[in-house]
Amino acid sequence: MKLTEFYLSQLEEECRRTRRVIEHVPDGREDWKPHTKSMPFGRLVITTAGMPSWFAMIIEGDELDLSPPAGGGYRPPPMSTKAERLKAVDDGLAKARQALEATNDDHLMKPWKLKVSGNVVSEQPRFVVLRETFNHMAHHRGQLTVYLRMCEATVPAVYGPSADENRFD
Repeated sequence: MKLTEFYLSQLEEECRRTRRVIEHVPDGREDWKPHTKSMPFGRLVITTAGMPSWFAMIIEGDELDLSPPAGGGYRPPPMSTKAERLKAVDDGLAKARQALEATNDDHLMKPWKLKVSGNVVSEQPRFVVLRETFNHMAHHRGQLTVYLRMCEATVPAVYGPSADENRFD
């Protein structure tokens, strides 16, 4: 099996799980956070909903500078409604799917750089960065389920049953 096929399959499954969690996020809680050191709910949701689009960015570009010296940089679009958040997941999945279908395993072996203020903080083959992005998405999705529980919202089954949903996915 090619890496592109493997990642495409994993992407479909992980985006389905991410979408299920985001479907349960209550509107109007953007500023809520469980602790003063925690990320606000809205920022966590925007980050998680936007992560599927990162796959295309990693495949199609050679680097990302989170804080370029000239200013600007990656900024996810604002999303304040459930429809906007779900659209971000769906659009990101479509872009990622297209990028994976258009690339090949040789390209995934090429390096990709993460920079901050022009300084390289990480340089790894794209296939490694993609793998770590799956892990990163699962991490933030897990954080979201904790936020959901703390806000008395339904926590969906993700890899198995939750206290609210008795199903296996």
